[in-house]
Order: sequence, then C-alpha cells, then structure tokens
Amino acid sequence: MSKYGEKNIKAYGNNFTTMTPGPFAKKLRTCVLFQFIRFIVINLKMLVVVSKSH
Repeated sequence: MSKYGEKNIKAYGNNFTTMTPGPFAKKLRTCVLFQFIRFIVINLKMLVVVSKSH
C-alpha cells in the first residue's frame, strides 16, 4: 500500500505556519552539554513541584 499523497509534502512549505529553527537553535539541539544542563534544570523544577504537593 503506497502513500501517494505524502510524497508531495515538503517540510516548512507555505502551507505550514510553524516557525523554522535557525542555525543557533539547531546547534543547541545537537549540543550534548546543553541538553544535559536542560535535563538538570527540568528535573530541579519537577522536584520543586513535587515537594510543594507533599
């Protein structure tokens, strides 16, 4: 079963209204150090929320 309709869809075309990431955002998404720092910050925020509820 082929998906003929999906062959013509282009990412970030005129039909899509989402923002495209710039070069700096792409660099941050692939930077392991930045992702690790984000992971720590999100976990700290979760700890604060959980500690408030208990």
